[in-house]
Amino acid sequence: MGSMEEHNTSTVATSTCIVRHVRPAIRSVEADVCVVGSGAAGLSAALESARMGRRTILVDSLPVLGGQAVNSIIGTFCGLFSNGSHGYQFTHGIADQILADLGKEPDALHYQRGPMTTVVYYDEVALSHWVDRTIRASGTTVLLNAVIDRVLVEGRRIRSVEFATRWGRVRVDATGWIDATGDAALVWQAGWACREPANGPVFGTQMVVLENIDEAHQPTREKLSARLAALAGDYGLVRREGLAFVIPGRCIAAMNMTHVETPLDPLAASAATLEGRDQANRAVRFLREQFPRCFGAARVRAYGFPGIRQTRWIVGRQQLTLADVRAGTRFPDAVARTAWPVELHDHGSGHVWQTFAEDHVHYVPLGSLLPEEADNVAAAGRCIDADAAALSSVRVMGPCMATGAAAAHALDLAGTGSVHQIDINELARRVRDNVERTD
Repeated sequence: MGSMEEHNTSTVATSTCIVRHVRPAIRSVEADVCVVGSGAAGLSAALESARMGRRTILVDSLPVLGGQAVNSIIGTFCGLFSNGSHGYQFTHGIADQILADLGKEPDALHYQRGPMTTVVYYDEVALSHWVDRTIRASGTTVLLNAVIDRVLVEGRRIRSVEFATRWGRVRVDATGWIDATGDAALVWQAGWACREPANGPVFGTQMVVLENIDEAHQPTREKLSARLAALAGDYGLVRREGLAFVIPGRCIAAMNMTHVETPLDPLAASAATLEGRDQANRAVRFLREQFPRCFGAARVRAYGFPGIRQTRWIVGRQQLTLADVRAGTRFPDAVARTAWPVELHDHGSGHVWQTFAEDHVHYVPLGSLLPEEADNVAAAGRCIDADAAALSSVRVMGPCMATGAAAAHALDLAGTGSVHQIDINELARRVRDNVERTD
């Protein structure tokens, strides 16, 4: 048997002394399409670009993929179906893949077909696994933990973007760019015009997943809302309405009962994150004490990342308006559709909720995706151009997925030219399922 000295010499790891250079080298990556933001819109854009054979890089500031759909634990696919208890599917492409694949897994999806519309509850862990598998299989290059530091603009085109990560800087050179950041961060950092809410913030939500729920004794939505409206002040809650939707058969509930400001100032945003968790804890106490038969044994299984609805969005070639939404205006360059209500969370205690008739459909024009000042950039998701009320209806996951796909096709058709001069008839052919299909 060897000595202790011999044993240590053979097993102790060695290290190398290194010194940081004054100007560390920047890692460079080239792509046809760079998608910034990996939520529902960004995933759809990246997968569609990769499917068309484009060298695609998907960038996100988080250390994981999925954006709010996974990491804020939204838990519901909204805006995917037409109105009515048995509506048809509005959005296809990535939505078809998700519904088919997660539908094969036990308890990963639950369809709630209500009198207004169909909402699909999903398990956020199952969705996260799907995102990872699908992006890897697509051949898309992934860059995580990366925030925009510098945007190089030449005329009306973004030439490159430098991203800062904890491991060093990365420069991406791409022909086309998709801003799926949710906050129009790419367009903003490029120095182009953006919009912000004119009459104060649009509030976000701190989502929480509760476990150990007694499903047999869940209160009706009306009873919960009435009790919350009467007692919110006693619990120090800002929001005086909301819901905790129980996922059937799983003894868990996703809680959507908070309103949290979502400022764009870094210190204020950080403080709002802590406030959001405090509000969520107060809401959990409310549920335990006011509805003990259902929630008395409940405990928090997971806190989502802060949920953000609307903060900053692009100035597009065309702005979608509330009048367009109410009228169901069918634009010649329509690329997405939904019938989701106007859902504007513009005051702390509640929100505006305006529903539509069963046969109603409203559309998103390509012009709302295209920054007026840029030739090789398209936006997707909640940072497309619309007035605040209209945006509150088209920022949900169904139309976000559709605008992501449309942005990918617009850049593909533009090539090295301008997204403002593409063949609209060819684009319409490509996105037809997301605008016309009714089966």
